[in-house]
Amino acid sequence: MTSMKSFTSSVARPLPVVILADVSGSMSVDGKIAALNTALREMVASCANEDGRAEIHLAIVTFGGAGAHLHLPLTPASAVALSPLLASGGTPMGAAFDMAQALIEDRAVVPSRAYTPAIVLVSDGQPNDEWQGPLGALLSAPRAAKAQRFALGVGEDADAGVLRQFLNDPEGRVYSAQDAGQIQSFFRWVTMSVTARSRSATPNVAASVAIEFEPMGLDVLV
Repeated sequence: MTSMKSFTSSVARPLPVVILADVSGSMSVDGKIAALNTALREMVASCANEDGRAEIHLAIVTFGGAGAHLHLPLTPASAVALSPLLASGGTPMGAAFDMAQALIEDRAVVPSRAYTPAIVLVSDGQPNDEWQGPLGALLSAPRAAKAQRFALGVGEDADAGVLRQFLNDPEGRVYSAQDAGQIQSFFRWVTMSVTARSRSATPNVAASVAIEFEPMGLDVLV
């Protein structure tokens, strides 16, 4: 790392990106979990190389098996050492919403000086726990309510209604991935949107940035 990059990193305000990743058993088929791992590695590498106004910080909350797990605590992208996700169990999405809210609203984790966070939700199924209350709490929490949100449904069993409620935006689009390559395409779009914000003169203005980049080769869930 050059001295200039070290200086930039030390003064840049963080831009938190929280990824909610479905690791239920159904993600283990058709190469889905492998594609998700590849997409996340690509995202980390791209974000780590950014020298923008903001420093991108990444966190990964997985949900599968018995509940949600903080797979990656919020960490500057340049310092992330990513371990692969493994798939098993059900789809406890409500637990992931709870964990995301707690993380974003914790000022010891996301400081007051941080830019508006982004939350990325990827799922290939339907929640098997109580999710309405946790999602409502996430969408009404002081800082999480302002977050830029992205949603991807993987495969035909993804619950489009839940993903749309997560976006909480009548103009927001829930995208669909039917194969491994489309998962990677979605994450490249998210990465472009987030890195554009990091270089923007106004990194807190999230809504207009994602519109500039349309994901290639993805369908919109209806």
